[in-house]
Amino acid sequence: MDSLHGVEHDVVQDRIEAGTFMVAAAMTSGDVLVKNAIWEHNRPMISKLMEMGEEVTEEENGIRVKSDVAKLKPVTVKTLPHPGIPTDMQAQLIALMAVVSGESTMIETEYENRFQHLEEMRRMGLCTEIMRDTAVIHGGEHLQGAPDMSTDLRASAALILAGMVADGVTTVSKFNHLDRGYYKFHEKLQVPGATIRRESEEG
Repeated sequence: MDSLHGVEHDVVQDRIEAGTFMVAAAMTSGDVLVKNAIWEHNRPMISKLMEMGEEVTEEENGIRVKSDVAKLKPVTVKTLPHPGIPTDMQAQLIALMAVVSGESTMIETEYENRFQHLEEMRRMGLCTEIMRDTAVIHGGEHLQGAPDMSTDLRASAALILAGMVADGVTTVSKFNHLDRGYYKFHEKLQVPGATIRRESEEG
């Protein structure tokens, strides 16, 4: 080939971003279409959400999640390398477990010390126990708004999701990690009706 030429290419959806919005729909008893989300890429997450009692369907232009959080069941989740539940969905799933009545379990197999966000969620009233690589979540209690500090990229998203369903106002600081994994996250959450604003571009 003597030269390169231009082409058009559609960038594939990010399964972590898609999974985060599916969790947001589940936590808020929403009916949300996650546009351009690919069923096959999100199959482990979809399977776990359906185990909890979510209605998840594939549509022509994405994945639809319908939820009644009062009817959801606690689950056990174990993070695994692809194609299992990704460790980058661990914090968001814990935020969901926090609002589901009963005892859920999260087993983290990928990274050590990745439960730091639980200390921040405890400020909001989350009842949890940590035993090495396992966190037991006693869900179903009302979360209370609190000043929280993000510890990493996915913790930022999880704390924001928890703040959406907490009573009162939640502020998340040190969220400069967020933009590495989400584009205009707060604006996308505003579309289905979240009351959220970003006060600092620097985090």
